[in-house]
Amino acid sequence: MEQVRARSMGQIHMDKTIRIYASHKEMKADEYRYWQSRPVHERMSAVAELTLAAYALKEPTRDVRRLQRTVVCLQRPQR
Repeated sequence: MEQVRARSMGQIHMDKTIRIYASHKEMKADEYRYWQSRPVHERMSAVAELTLAAYALKEPTRDVRRLQRTVVCLQRPQR
């Protein structure tokens, strides 16, 4: 919970190490090892953060006026 609170206050520590990989496969393997080394709550927090960021890109403003849709239910006769 402290990390979530720190993240919301902008106090998260970021690793600024530059790594050079010989191949894309090596990079993905290192990335996989990194995320597997993190606790589950931290991984879930990262997933939530990425999900919110993706929704923000998809729909940046929620208060934009849209066309109103009317829902109509038609009853078909029984066969």
